[in-house]
Amino acid sequence: MNLPRYTRRDFPFRLAAILPLFGFAKSAFGADPQADRNGISNTCECIHQEVVFKVPRKRVYEALTQEKQFSQVTDFIMKGASTQISADVGGAFSMFGGVILGRHVELVPYERIVQAWREKDWPPGLYSIVRFQLNEQAADTKLIFDHAGFPHGASASLAPGWWSHYWEPLQKYLG
Repeated sequence: MNLPRYTRRDFPFRLAAILPLFGFAKSAFGADPQADRNGISNTCECIHQEVVFKVPRKRVYEALTQEKQFSQVTDFIMKGASTQISADVGGAFSMFGGVILGRHVELVPYERIVQAWREKDWPPGLYSIVRFQLNEQAADTKLIFDHAGFPHGASASLAPGWWSHYWEPLQKYLG
């Protein structure tokens, strides 16, 4: 029987691969321990929310994408907090006095907004994806919202934050 020969250089890699089996580490090299061998994890958190606004979707879209209007929305909860929003795909935005930062990935007027979105305190280079889908519902707008790719455990603060910082002030603004 021919056993493979290992060198001293192989030791750290072999150790890192075997430690999770004994519960000493989450996984080899920091990967998700619940992921299968292809790296597919079933433990990711996502937020899905739906809210109806009693206005046409054009008004909702503009309130979310126009700097002056979104400043008025945020004034309901953070009076005078700075807001900068580019009108272009790929353009940057900064909201709530720089607490929220990102870029527009896709802008389909009056229909869909997709953003690379992050909180300023997240690790550098970490962006989540938010998607605002605006559907007509008679004279109203049904906003279907999805948020994924944020740090594990952040949903506990993010989910209620969308209600308190976006949907409720937006309802007030749109009257």
